[in-house]
Amino acid sequence: MSTDGLSVDDGIRTLLLLMPRMVGRAKRMGVPPDLQSLSLAPRHLSLLAYLLFDGPMTVNELASRLEVAPATVSLMVGELSRKEVLDRREDDADRRRTIVSIADRHAESINEWLGYGATAWRQALEPLTPEQRRMFVDTLLAYEQALSGN
Repeated sequence: MSTDGLSVDDGIRTLLLLMPRMVGRAKRMGVPPDLQSLSLAPRHLSLLAYLLFDGPMTVNELASRLEVAPATVSLMVGELSRKEVLDRREDDADRRRTIVSIADRHAESINEWLGYGATAWRQALEPLTPEQRRMFVDTLLAYEQALSGN
């Protein structure tokens, strides 16, 4: 890995050329055939990624992680449950709570689909120190925030 510095303008130029290639490659991964008819939106992918990597959780836990209102997550969970992508069950410890998980029939496809990106991120992040990973993630978060006008 190079230890040479990079000017801000050179970094911007490099990233402006890199980002479309990354997005193009991500799009070419394609939605698995058994999920194509479900019209999944980006908001669904984030929800599915949390369930895939962190396991079943409540609507409130998902809402907290997605940084949206529980009612928004409830609507998404309801939609994906009707499409049989997600399963809902009562929490044995507290029947007022609902536990959400990926339905068994779609678990393998979702794991293969989202897992591919996770493997690529692992290859990119593992060589970095924890501090470098923190800086990288913080930089992407700052970029995303700047794009949203905040």
